[in-house]
Amino acid sequence: MTTEQLGPQPLRRIVFSEEDIRGRVAELGREIGACYTPKDNLLVLGLLKGSFIFVADLVRQIPHPIHVDFIVAGSYGKGQVSSGEVQLMYNPRASIEGRNVVLVEDIVDSGNTLKRLMPVLMERNPASLELCTLLHKRLIRLPREAKWVGFDAPLEFLVGYGLDFAEDFRHLPYIGSI
Repeated sequence: MTTEQLGPQPLRRIVFSEEDIRGRVAELGREIGACYTPKDNLLVLGLLKGSFIFVADLVRQIPHPIHVDFIVAGSYGKGQVSSGEVQLMYNPRASIEGRNVVLVEDIVDSGNTLKRLMPVLMERNPASLELCTLLHKRLIRLPREAKWVGFDAPLEFLVGYGLDFAEDFRHLPYIGSI
């Protein structure tokens, strides 16, 4: 357990090491690659900001040509609890219609963002829409469950590997709790 001061709060412990994450992301890339072919016109759609590191590492593990775009939505702001109000701030520029889309999320926690976002994406008529999340707290049942989950996450506030607390901690190569 560490109490290293890395931002406004001390890190309590490392939950998933850099090595654990690297290995699981490679597995996820192979699993996604096994579900699609190069002809499937795959679009990986990252949910920013938290997923940016995960998306970068994941797409390098998918063994097919793919397209990548991002969408920005959020409900946390500067708190540790979701506000419940989801704001869409940036829509992807890539067309979704008729494409196989993998939406990549950093963590499924309250589920508010995905409950709002999934119907919006389905209205754009993708050929398929699947969810890949690095972490899942299993607190809620989503209308469409994640097809790929990196790790089941503990009921702690997690940071690192793109996840933040008030924009701090994203740079950590591992995931810890504060």
